[in-house]
Parts: sequence; structure tokens; C-alpha cells
Amino acid sequence: MKVYLISGKSRHGKDTTGDFIQKEYERRGKKVCRSQISKYLKIYVKDYFGWDGREESKPRTLLQQLGTDIIREKLNKPRFFIDRTIEDIEILSNFFDVMIITDIRLPLEITAIKERFDDVVSVNIKRINFESPLTDKQQKHKIENAMENFNGYDYKVTNDTLDKLNIDAINIVEREEEKWNI
Repeated sequence: MKVYLISGKSRHGKDTTGDFIQKEYERRGKKVCRSQISKYLKIYVKDYFGWDGREESKPRTLLQQLGTDIIREKLNKPRFFIDRTIEDIEILSNFFDVMIITDIRLPLEITAIKERFDDVVSVNIKRINFESPLTDKQQKHKIENAMENFNGYDYKVTNDTLDKLNIDAINIVEREEEKWNI
């Protein structure tokens, strides 16, 4: 299974890029599944803290605190979400051609998954001229800035317009498909 790891700051177009990649693979007859590293974190917040799961009501501060400050740091479980995602990839590779993970926030998420699987593609999305809706405190949280100095991406994409983002996503798929067919 080919695995796409899409990173970028909040609201920079990670899910939209995932949508474009998924549509292109489905157009090519491939079976695609989507996932997020944070899905297990979001289950905690839905089940135990009453979040309704809607993007508009996302308790970002609680997600940052629970995922990074408590699970990764206080409990010393830096691979907690990564290991679960790796297990998901192992299982789902029996049913799908492509998996797209749209919420990469830490270098370890890329390096650990690339160490475990052969066909992994990392994509970084940067949205220009964008003012974040996050609070200053949320923007300064380490999970929002952990990828600042990471340079190990396979592709870097600038999100100027949706049309260009779509073209860039299709071009990435074309290059990756060429690798498969060689």
C-alpha cells in the first residue's frame, strides 16, 4: 500500500490536499482509505469530554494538552498515536491500495512510518497570506510548530489557490505512479 503523510499548519489545506489525491487515485481505479494520527485522541475527547466532533467546536487547547502535554510528555508515550496508526496501515493494506493521513504534526510521525513501510510519501502544505484563526497560545504550542525545521519532505506544496493545489496534488500522484510502474 502507498501511504501519503500530509503535514502543515492548522487550516493550511491538509484535508483538501488529501481530497484531491484521493479523487485522482479513485479516478485511476485505486481503492483509497483515509486516516488521521489524531483519530484516537479525538475519540478520547468525544467519549470522555463531550466534544460533538464538529470542526467548528473543536476543543483545540484540550486536544493539544491531552495529546502532547499529557500522553506524549507526562506519560512518556511519544509513539502512542504512531504505533496505533502503524497497526492500522498493516491491517488496511490488505484491503486498500492507498492510505492518506492528513494530520502529520511531528517529525517522528514521518520517520517512524517511513522506517516501517517502503512506499511512503510525505507532503508539506503551506498556505500563503493566511491569518490563522487559532489563539496566540494555540499557535505557539509545540505541536503547531514541531515541523518548522523538518526538511525531509518528499514534496512541498504552496497553497495559493484551490485550482493550483489540485494540479499539484495530481502531479504528485502522477510522479508517484511513475515510480510504481518502473
